[in-house]
Amino acid sequence: MDELHGYYLEDLEVGMTASVTKIITDADVVQFAELSGDNNPVHLNDDYAKTTPFKARVVHGMFSAALISAVLGTRLPGPGAIYIDQQLRFKAPVFIGDTVVASAEVQEIDLRRRRVKLKTVCTVDGKVVAEGYATNMVDSRPA
Repeated sequence: MDELHGYYLEDLEVGMTASVTKIITDADVVQFAELSGDNNPVHLNDDYAKTTPFKARVVHGMFSAALISAVLGTRLPGPGAIYIDQQLRFKAPVFIGDTVVASAEVQEIDLRRRRVKLKTVCTVDGKVVAEGYATNMVDSRPA
């Protein structure tokens, strides 16, 4: 890997993995709500959240997706890759104070189209909270 560039297409192999870990704080949830405009009270209001099936405030599902973006943009394939597609299924809630591990694993490499398909998973204490597949466009190594 170059200092300012992630993996080049030719350097990737099926099975490669990377991850990021984040402890979710109240401030994270408030800032994400401000940034996204999603001020649903299930994310921001303790009294309201107690009346829901979750019985507590839940973290925005798309916050987990943002952690997947962090893996893809900074670790694998890394800087220079273009995130072009994501299929994602939310499986369980994330709560304030949870430690989320977002990971990606290379599943397929299409050299001709410069596409890399990665399995993406977010877990809390080993339990899957979100999973899916992402496609990135990755640069070929310069000649």
